[in-house]
Amino acid sequence: MSDQAKATFFSALQTSLDTLREQGLYKPERVLASRQGAEVEGADGRHLINMCANNYLGLSGDLQTQQAAIAATEKYGYGLSSVRFICGTQTVHKELEQAISSFLGMQDTILYAAAFDANGGLFEPLFDENDAIISDALNHASIIDGIRLCKAARYRYQNNDMADLEAQLQAAHAAGKRHKVICTDGVFSMDGTIAKLNEICDLADKYGALVMIDESHASGFMGATGRGTHEHHNVMGRIDIITGTLGKALGGAMGGFTAARKEVIDTLRQKSRPYLFSNTLAPMIAGASLSVLDRITASTELRDRLHENTAYFRKEIERIGFTIKPGTHPVVPVMLFEAPVAQKFAARMYELGVLLSGFFYPVVPMGQARVRVQLSAAHTREQLDIVLKAFEQAGRELGILKHQS
Repeated sequence: MSDQAKATFFSALQTSLDTLREQGLYKPERVLASRQGAEVEGADGRHLINMCANNYLGLSGDLQTQQAAIAATEKYGYGLSSVRFICGTQTVHKELEQAISSFLGMQDTILYAAAFDANGGLFEPLFDENDAIISDALNHASIIDGIRLCKAARYRYQNNDMADLEAQLQAAHAAGKRHKVICTDGVFSMDGTIAKLNEICDLADKYGALVMIDESHASGFMGATGRGTHEHHNVMGRIDIITGTLGKALGGAMGGFTAARKEVIDTLRQKSRPYLFSNTLAPMIAGASLSVLDRITASTELRDRLHENTAYFRKEIERIGFTIKPGTHPVVPVMLFEAPVAQKFAARMYELGVLLSGFFYPVVPMGQARVRVQLSAAHTREQLDIVLKAFEQAGRELGILKHQS
């Protein structure tokens, strides 16, 4: 490429970035100078109550999790310098796969470097042009990208709309598709909406379809013992494929997994490209994740505390005068509707000592801008009261509370 062609290329990129900034859609990175937790220190030295991490059980900066990672590092080393099928599988990886399978009530599990890889490597090895994938319209980007890599026919149904799902199943059946699989997030992370898995499973039975769910925002705390949305809806044993992450409630580092019948997992071990061509999950993450699973299997204390915090915050934020998306999940979208308002609000909350992020188009629909609050078991009642007071102050200053004229 000539110097002139390079200059044109880089200039076009800069113009695109400038446009994002002008439209208020540029995403700056929050730089922390501390470990993850309910309270963090910013790179500017400011101490902040953190309300925007996926640290649902408060285990990301937890000392017990840290010690488990250190112990695994001391035993297994820092990394494998290999993929799994060459010389990158250790006993800790097999133990973790067995523990996840047992926890979720599935036959077998395969580990990935990230949940994005689990979804990205799921569909192409299992389905082809003879099959149909019926996907919820608000599914995570990793599911969407994974489906794009597959030759199966694609059908999309409106978010959590069972009538539309049935219509798409009927269309796939009429097209003579061999295998049909319904794909949905267990919990939709922008709204905190829980998928109607009981109704989805009924429709799957009616039309002879498989059911796949992504449990990234559910594993560890949804359901009576934290197994996930399939436990929450009492459909354990009726879900065929579960993908999820070790990077949210289950420790907060990184790593993903797929759990299913042995035939599915064996096929993925042989054919799933992100598994075959990526380095093995670091043993420190596998060891820490094992510790987390042991801990949350033995007690629901963290799960129970999380849901207590969630119920308290949801009640109080509405009392103050904010509009939130209804639900029971620890993702609490506080609706501000317009992107500039969401940005101003998040900036003011930062000044008041609360870390939040604004979400706006194209991440959410136009006119549905918000700040997304995420509760943690690590939050104390005192911290939540400080946050609620800051919400009220910022809301009054910006004139956005319901009872303000």
